[in-house]
Amino acid sequence: MLNLLFSKRFSLVKTFSATFLVFAFIIRLTLYVWSIDNIDFSFFNLIKIFGLGLLFDLGSLSYVMAFYSIYLILVPKQFYGSLTDKILTYFSYAFILFIMLFSFMAELAFWEEYQRRFNFIAVDYLLYTYEVVQNIRQSFPLELIVGFLIIITFISIKIAKKNNAYTATFNNTDTFLIKIIPAAFWILILSGFHLTLENDEAEIFSNQYENEIAKSGLYSFFAAYNENELNYNDFYETSPSESSYQIVRSLLAADNESLSNNPKSIRRYVDNNGDEQRPNVIFIGLESLSAQFMTRFGNEKNLVPAIDSLAKKSIFFTNLHATGTRTIRGIEAIVLSIPPTPGQSIVKRENNNTLFTIGEIFKQKGYTRTFFYGGDGHFDNLNVFFGNNGFNIVDRKNKLRINEVFPVQRTQITDDEVTFENAWGVCDGDLYDKVLREADKQHKLKKPFFNFVMTSSNHKPYTYPDGIVDIPSGKNREGALKYTDWSFRKFFEEAKNKPWFKNTVFVIMADHAAYSAGRSDIVVKNYHIPAFIYNLKNKNSEEINKLSSQIDIFPTLFGYLNWSYESNIFGKDINKMQPKDERALIANQLKLGLLKGDKVLILDNHKKHTFFQWNKENDELIAQKTDSLFLKEAISYYQTAFDLFKNEGLKLKKEPHFTPHKLASKTK
Repeated sequence: MLNLLFSKRFSLVKTFSATFLVFAFIIRLTLYVWSIDNIDFSFFNLIKIFGLGLLFDLGSLSYVMAFYSIYLILVPKQFYGSLTDKILTYFSYAFILFIMLFSFMAELAFWEEYQRRFNFIAVDYLLYTYEVVQNIRQSFPLELIVGFLIIITFISIKIAKKNNAYTATFNNTDTFLIKIIPAAFWILILSGFHLTLENDEAEIFSNQYENEIAKSGLYSFFAAYNENELNYNDFYETSPSESSYQIVRSLLAADNESLSNNPKSIRRYVDNNGDEQRPNVIFIGLESLSAQFMTRFGNEKNLVPAIDSLAKKSIFFTNLHATGTRTIRGIEAIVLSIPPTPGQSIVKRENNNTLFTIGEIFKQKGYTRTFFYGGDGHFDNLNVFFGNNGFNIVDRKNKLRINEVFPVQRTQITDDEVTFENAWGVCDGDLYDKVLREADKQHKLKKPFFNFVMTSSNHKPYTYPDGIVDIPSGKNREGALKYTDWSFRKFFEEAKNKPWFKNTVFVIMADHAAYSAGRSDIVVKNYHIPAFIYNLKNKNSEEINKLSSQIDIFPTLFGYLNWSYESNIFGKDINKMQPKDERALIANQLKLGLLKGDKVLILDNHKKHTFFQWNKENDELIAQKTDSLFLKEAISYYQTAFDLFKNEGLKLKKEPHFTPHKLASKTK
């Protein structure tokens, strides 16, 4: 049988397949041993993991082997072993082998950070090669790794030569009929995988680590690419559209709000009593700052003393949850105040211009709006999103990128303003200094300003200026947290001396938590983040323990400021929530969750759902019989959010879409 599948002309197919499968096995074994503390060992499950893994590895391998097989059967005999044949064969074998080995090594680095096989994050990173390559260079000894991989590639080729694989491939008299059998084998495998097998069919275990280990990294990567944007109605459970809108409108309704007469709209007028305050507002998005890093939530390492101290001086939201696991999900939730829609964040989607954002509410009150980012806002489509939604931009342009053009003012963080930067941009200290300088300028305009500041130092490679904290730069997250806190404290020390400080409210919140992995697909505790409103006039500090979401923080601020305004957002004023209103919307790219009290319902992309009781003490989800009303509520949030975005129900009005290349530059 093997002779039929690997005739002489297919000798290199045999050696490459064996090499691929051996390395895939080694990677899977490594990940299994690495994760053993998070797996309830079962010999039966072990066999299933590696058996299923072999199946998916064959599927991944077939994408290369099927196309190479077509080449092998189409090349006429007289060209076997010709110079052209040898050059193509030697180069392709070495190049693909090197890429394969590099991807296996990259899987280990990706697993260290996310405890996942390649997913949509890896797809996103492929689009921003500069930041990713620099991050790899600053996180790992890239030159040594590449050198090591070249040596392994060379050794693998030598082994193939020693087994006469090249000689047999170039010197044989195999007929077309002999070659058609192995070619058909790989084409059939490719067809079977590509047309019938989905990546999440590897998820047959209750433990998420086992599910991920059973997958193939390469297959997962391309599956994630195909799932970059999902149509909610095609993949998730739905209710009649009218019913979902009716439910969500009732969920959003409040005594001080008047809903639009349009039954398929969440537009409403919010009427808050009292004298309106119009202070400056600075929002600070703290990169990956999990609640678990704070002493208030049990951390004993004193990593963020300045942020800890803020809890006693502000309105501190102790039971607030992020909507997702990435910065662009956090930005989406905060700026659009919307439940996460399946697939990619709206920040990176087409037709995401002129949307109703919290910036529009600030605009109603006469504010300027500016987005601050320490890196190049080209990354993750940030500049396009903010620029096409009315925010001016302050960022650190990458000199290797072309000059992008926006319908707003773009201000650069210049070389003389930078003391330290890494792959993601300038350090938080430099970013805060820029915010202070720009706020000074904004103050002189005698107009209130809203500044949205997104930090990045608490992100791998965890590098920052030397000599500031007691952990060397680049060593670990704890050092990055200490630097994040140091620069945060320094910012406020300097801000307090500014003439605009007394009339400025600060909203501080994490974009997402630092860790998303766990034994279940959605780990509830890993969505818990801190949030603060600081420096409100005539308002004492307090803790608010109502279960709430990132989407609620700005509607709550508007309530404190007694603003009446037109709204087209999902967020609610936390202070006006009744116990029945408390909820958090928690999701990843494919799974959409609703948390209420100790109950969680998760919608998946096979038009199925699971209802759980959440044990907060050990963060365990225990499957329960579904509460039908709970299910309808979860569906209504996500179905209407998707429908409103796709059908332009979130638009301000129909306006032309500005792309970065259509207008004259306003960069200064």
